[in-house]
Amino acid sequence: MRGRALKFGDGISTDHIIPGRYFHLRSNLPELAKHAMADIAPEFTSRVRPGDFLVAGRNFGLGSSREHAVLVLKLSGISAVLAESVARIFYRNAVNLGLPVLILDTQGIADGDELEVDLAGGKVRDLTLGLELFFNPLPPVMLEILKGGGLVSYIRKYHGFKL
Repeated sequence: MRGRALKFGDGISTDHIIPGRYFHLRSNLPELAKHAMADIAPEFTSRVRPGDFLVAGRNFGLGSSREHAVLVLKLSGISAVLAESVARIFYRNAVNLGLPVLILDTQGIADGDELEVDLAGGKVRDLTLGLELFFNPLPPVMLEILKGGGLVSYIRKYHGFKL
């Protein structure tokens, strides 16, 4: 995976990712995605390009258990979230919906840096700064879930369930 870093700080909540006042758009995900990060980075949706990485500090995704927060990031073009720590429910929603979330020290990554991520190898290369950062490689089953687009696709493929 390769893309630019879009850098945020600590404590980014699901309300920051998708403000509650847009809740009425939850049945129209493409329209809802146009409002991602509206309160903290109004330029986010015009700036993000497919394949970019959302890079954050500690406690990313805290707050309510909105699956929509993950979905709007994916629809915006974010290919993975890199953060120092992540709220448990956001992490679980991300895996279920096929968005990789990587836990690592993100302090050295700057906004706009070009990154290359190896999910299986547990490595992030900051091509702009010449840094290599490491995270725990994702287990094979999680890689399969993410590759297939999420848990529902994985279950359909490997277990034959019709969900």
